[in-house]
Amino acid sequence: MSDLARLTSALLRFRAERDWQQFHNPKDQILSLTLEAAELLELTQWRNGQALQTHLTDHKEQLADELADVVGWALLIAHDQGIDLAAAMDAKLIKNELKYPVDQSRGRADKYTAYSEAKEQ
Repeated sequence: MSDLARLTSALLRFRAERDWQQFHNPKDQILSLTLEAAELLELTQWRNGQALQTHLTDHKEQLADELADVVGWALLIAHDQGIDLAAAMDAKLIKNELKYPVDQSRGRADKYTAYSEAKEQ
């Protein structure tokens, strides 16, 4: 069993034991994922550079908890919508490799559309 399958199974068991599936419609699941991502973002608010890194290091357990919440919701959504998340990630990496060719994107933070515009000029 893959790690994703093991984690998904554990989440499904946790949810079933509490009879929470009745509350897990797609909209509310995606809303919950977004709220957890906002809690992750909150850890970085008002900090930059070394102060940010120090804060994240000092709050590593909280950072791990928020990341786990985000991943947990992603796993539940994927399961409930019949998406093989590992296969989706593999496919997305291929798409991103095509959108961000190494020779054009290395060391740059531009959106992929900047590369096609540069080609056309």
